[in-house]
Amino acid sequence: MKENTKKKIVKWFWILVMAPFALVLLLLLLVGIFAKIPSFEELEHPDNKLATQVIAENGEVLATFHIENRTYVSYDELSEHLVNAAVATEDARFYKHSGIDMKGLARVLVKTLLMRDSSQGGGSTITQQLAKTLYPRETIRSKFQMVFIKLKEWITAVKIERDYTKEEIVDMYLNSIFFGSSAYGVKAAAETYFAKEPADLTVEEAALLVGMVNKPTRYNPVLNPDLSLERRNFVIGQMEKNGYLTRAERDSIRQIPITLNFQVQDHNAGRAPYFRDMLRRDMNATRPKKSDYEWPEDYAHDSLRWRDDPIYGWLNKNKKADGSAYDLDRDGLRIYTTINYKMQQYAEEAVAEHLGKNLQKSFDRELKSKRNKPFANDVDNKTAELLMNQARRWSDRYRLQHRAGKSDAEILAQFSKPEKMRVFSWNEKGYVDTTMTPDDSIRYYKGILRCGFMAIEPVTGYIKAYVGGPNYRYFKYDNVRQGKRQVGSTIKPFLYTLAMQEGMNPCDRVVNLPQTFVLDNGTVWTPRSTDKQEWIGRTVTLRWGLANSSNNISAFLMKELGPAALVRMIHQMGIQTHLEEVFSLCVGSAEVPVFDMVSAINTFPSHGTYVTPQYVTRITDSDGREIDSFSNQKRDAISEQTAYLMVELMRGVVNEGTGNRLRSVYGLLGEIAGKTGTTNDNSDGWFIGYTPNITAGVWVGGEDRQVHFNSTSLGQGANASLPIWGIWMKKCLADPSIGWSMENDHFLPPSGGALQFNCATDGILLGGYGDDYVGSEGATGVRNEEEEYYFK
Repeated sequence: MKENTKKKIVKWFWILVMAPFALVLLLLLLVGIFAKIPSFEELEHPDNKLATQVIAENGEVLATFHIENRTYVSYDELSEHLVNAAVATEDARFYKHSGIDMKGLARVLVKTLLMRDSSQGGGSTITQQLAKTLYPRETIRSKFQMVFIKLKEWITAVKIERDYTKEEIVDMYLNSIFFGSSAYGVKAAAETYFAKEPADLTVEEAALLVGMVNKPTRYNPVLNPDLSLERRNFVIGQMEKNGYLTRAERDSIRQIPITLNFQVQDHNAGRAPYFRDMLRRDMNATRPKKSDYEWPEDYAHDSLRWRDDPIYGWLNKNKKADGSAYDLDRDGLRIYTTINYKMQQYAEEAVAEHLGKNLQKSFDRELKSKRNKPFANDVDNKTAELLMNQARRWSDRYRLQHRAGKSDAEILAQFSKPEKMRVFSWNEKGYVDTTMTPDDSIRYYKGILRCGFMAIEPVTGYIKAYVGGPNYRYFKYDNVRQGKRQVGSTIKPFLYTLAMQEGMNPCDRVVNLPQTFVLDNGTVWTPRSTDKQEWIGRTVTLRWGLANSSNNISAFLMKELGPAALVRMIHQMGIQTHLEEVFSLCVGSAEVPVFDMVSAINTFPSHGTYVTPQYVTRITDSDGREIDSFSNQKRDAISEQTAYLMVELMRGVVNEGTGNRLRSVYGLLGEIAGKTGTTNDNSDGWFIGYTPNITAGVWVGGEDRQVHFNSTSLGQGANASLPIWGIWMKKCLADPSIGWSMENDHFLPPSGGALQFNCATDGILLGGYGDDYVGSEGATGVRNEEEEYYFK
């Protein structure tokens, strides 16, 4: 062969060998020049739809707002097993390359192209996989585009390696992965599958999560436990192969079965879901329009909130530095709240314990005797059908099909056809799978008792616990702030406050007789007496009247003071909802949210100062930079002396009146004041109580007023609501981290000196602390059950 020919062959050989590399380099150069490669700032803050965290007062995450349930954690918050498992399985040479593993890539090319072995995968490093998250693959339409994007990923990977440490890269990688079941990032995955923080994961748990990286559905331990176990054990083998485990450890850990604590972290999950929902409503609020309101008072109240409350409408009042709007679901904000995680937990537990283990069972037994379940026997068929039809039209089934153009007849016909469904239950699973008609499911849900609970701290006004219903997944309606229910005798403290402000005192005496009112239409009304017969006609003190929730004494005070003055007093103490100036107000005909009632009663332990409730202290961005901070407003509502008088009067309710079960059943000691309430037909049961440290209120009732207990002994506030308060308080007192001591905490007397009462001598004595009243009526006035009625 001629020398010339040899040289040409060698020349073309090297051209053919080097051409692909030269082409790749040329393409990389062109991509680097003309393609949009992420800047350092973009790499630092990728658009990953970060979940906004709602954070309790001590730093615990209560819940999140999210489209992708993703919350970043730092490298220090990762279990070393997670990092080791990820490196061993996804990129064994991670600490040896600079973004692109040429050795690994060559191995994959040889085995894939020459040996037809596709088991080697794509040879992507952890850094390349991280870069891949910046270029979603669902838009790829051609092989050329795929090559173009792959080259961008390579450049981005090299750039990432240049700008970040290996620890930062693996941290960003683990935060970027989708683990299935709505879990984006390792923090959400650890919470979803194991109810743990990433730092607390064991070797086998870390291996299971890392095994899901490439195929989160196929290797999901909930959907495919056998495949998940097989994949987990493969990862454990890789950890041993790469020196992170010994052979003995590998073999031992592989024998451990998969144990999950699984709960999807969707919008129904997390602590305080009703609170989170209320927070979203408030932050998304728009400027009030008068045309949207039935009553001027409600419009005025919300208008003042828009002006004075920075949280109300925050998302519409504030913009980012670039002028764009904040997005709770994407911006990764951190909202720091006043909620105490433990108090919130105990409140949710108390609701579940009393409603689920006791009260609902009693109500279900009563339902058996009702002709048109769940409605009371005195509810006529027309009213029951009206309520049923209203529920049908409010259902998702109706609204979605109506929007799709189906006729009412077509839609409503479906409500009588049986079908399989999952419905709420107080059993351990929280649901039951059954077959029933949609109409039967409506009746079933109407027969589930609802509740509202809120706790607020005196003086500061910080909301500490908030439960809007029995179960947020199945009952979205917030009975704390959205619902308005008749308040029954919990209105009486406002009436007695007015009496104290007007110069009366707890020892003033009244003859206990029914009172008759002449109404505007010329008819007469006499509130039904709630007192035992032996007390009718006797002279009693005002203190006895409140302790025993006497309608006769309340009616007497209403005659003396008038409904207009009572409405002014109620508004003065913070309740801004519309109230009719009618005589029946004295026995609780008004409809008021739990939120407003508890906030107003909190004026008493706050020494006469009304404190607007506060539930957010500050908001930061995802990097911890403060965006906004908040405080609340305070104003004098009643005098300090009147507030103290009312504290002493309401202590009598607990010590010897309708709230005595806190002592006799729940064994609570120390200074507690409160008031029970029950409305007509036992439709609403209330208890609002307070100590020197906390004010909390509970409402329990049916979704509709026509769904209620027949028995007053079961439906009254002392039985329906007070137990939730008692259970919650006992749990809080047993937790030393909360720091309450009922024996050592006392209501502070007025600055001008304590008021000591001795009703036996009709006197109010200035001087030392008066621990107890001495009542001339004696212990025979104690009553444990309550029965209250108002005029319709």
